[in-house]
Amino acid sequence: MDNHSLLSEETISNKIYFIRGQKVMLDSDLASLYDVETKRLNEQVKRNLSRFPKDFMFQLTENEYNSSRSQIATLKNGRGSNLKYLPYAFTEHGILMLSSVLKSDKAIQTNIQIMRIFTKVRQMLLDTTEIKVDILQIQKKLENHDKNIELVFFLPG
Repeated sequence: MDNHSLLSEETISNKIYFIRGQKVMLDSDLASLYDVETKRLNEQVKRNLSRFPKDFMFQLTENEYNSSRSQIATLKNGRGSNLKYLPYAFTEHGILMLSSVLKSDKAIQTNIQIMRIFTKVRQMLLDTTEIKVDILQIQKKLENHDKNIELVFFLPG
């Protein structure tokens, strides 16, 4: 696959959502990225359900679907966009498993890109956490310095 047919990082990143405390992608977004119909993607998953335990894939509840509408552009309400079925959300492991049931070159290359982006997102979260820890340590040092300055200048002598 040449570089012209690679999807942009932003295109994929914008389709990663945070639902039930996990980074997930929705079946319709994945189908679009893989260039297949959502119905076909879900058929393949149903034929291979043993490969998709609950920590790999789950179906959104009506409440989750409705509350996600405002955040997820693909879930906008409009003429002809009524859903027959609630969408499925795939975790990183579920997306990886999709490559074993969707065997097209497009699906394989897209999955490789998605996995790389999930890895980048995980690294960014780790980096952010490290920065927060550093900031907290600096804040504690500053508080201690403030206390020491108060002791030096305001101690009755």
